[in-house]
Amino acid sequence: MSIKTIFSPVKFFLRTTPKPLRIYPQLHQSLPLRHSLTIFNNPLSTKHFATTTINRNSGDSGHTYASDIDTFIMERDILPKLASTTPVNPSRSLLKCINFDNEGNFKLIASDINKTQLILKHDLLPRDLRKIDKGYDDIVPSLLVREHSMLLNILHIKALIKADSVVLFNYGSSYSNERFIRHLSTKLKNTSGEKLPYEIRALEAIFVDVLENLSSEMKVHVTVVNGILKELEDDIDLTKLKYLLLVSKKLSQFQQKATLIRDLIDELLDQEDELVELYLTEKKNQIERAEHDHQEVELLLESYSLHCDSIVQTIEKSVNDVKTTEEIINIILDSNRNDLMLLGLRMSIGLLSFGSLLFVGAAYGMNLHNFIEDKEYWFGIVVTGCCLSTMLIMKKANSRLTQLQRVQVVKRC
Repeated sequence: MSIKTIFSPVKFFLRTTPKPLRIYPQLHQSLPLRHSLTIFNNPLSTKHFATTTINRNSGDSGHTYASDIDTFIMERDILPKLASTTPVNPSRSLLKCINFDNEGNFKLIASDINKTQLILKHDLLPRDLRKIDKGYDDIVPSLLVREHSMLLNILHIKALIKADSVVLFNYGSSYSNERFIRHLSTKLKNTSGEKLPYEIRALEAIFVDVLENLSSEMKVHVTVVNGILKELEDDIDLTKLKYLLLVSKKLSQFQQKATLIRDLIDELLDQEDELVELYLTEKKNQIERAEHDHQEVELLLESYSLHCDSIVQTIEKSVNDVKTTEEIINIILDSNRNDLMLLGLRMSIGLLSFGSLLFVGAAYGMNLHNFIEDKEYWFGIVVTGCCLSTMLIMKKANSRLTQLQRVQVVKRC
């Protein structure tokens, strides 16, 4: 076969292929050096093809050229899939925010703010906004202290606190949220004339709302748990046990949430340098503060830590009550199960004893002649003996069963 015959399909393809649209150097580098790839757009089939330019002066044999044609056909089928994977531009990530100024005034209508603009405006890092982004799980609380701001994420509150402004992220329009916004605005306006800095007052308002929500939720959980435990004292029902299981799971989740908040406050109290960094107003005014001069915020956080610890202790008591009730219920159910097993064993022993009586009656009821049938008093003797034997077997079996019960109790003790 001549070289012209081999290259005729390639020449025909080159003549009928339109002008190239784009070049993919990364594909060109990933293939052998003796091939030159260019992506074309075929308007007839709306697919991308690749042409292969073969070095005719390489001195290869006809078998090599045939393999090059096979490689060309394979590349023509694979490259459309690679070329169609164009990068997708990510959509703009927006956050809904409520802004508070230095006077405590805020906008009722939240505006969408681009996260990039927010990072540049408030001198943050991109990773700082992960926990306040939409859809992020807010079980684990956090308090990040930056040079000119604090980023707080506790329960439903995600806020950025600065020396003269507060930004709330992704806040809803429920009654509790509106009440918190009004309380925060009043606290920032400082109508009571407190000497605390702006950022400490904002932090105080946030912790007050968080602890109020924890207290309200704790009361609900404790009331529900006490009610179901009281009902289980009177009657153990399957429906009540299922409800107790659900309540126990919710109680454990709430305990974890309250414990994490308490641990956050305790860790903050253990770090004196972090407590000093919370005074953003003085840093803004370039006023140096001593390392141990943080009595206001320390007393504030200690009171919240004690309150949160009391909530955790109350929940732990309820959790222990639930566990104790579950253990008692398991003991009662085990005892009932053992009683049923003993009842079944006693019935089996009785059947065995009466079976021996029936065996004797069946044996003497056969049509076989024996000397007992000659005397009438043998009937009473046989019946009496069978009854005594049955009673003896039952007594021996029951005594053995009682002995096994005692051995099991001693082993458990």
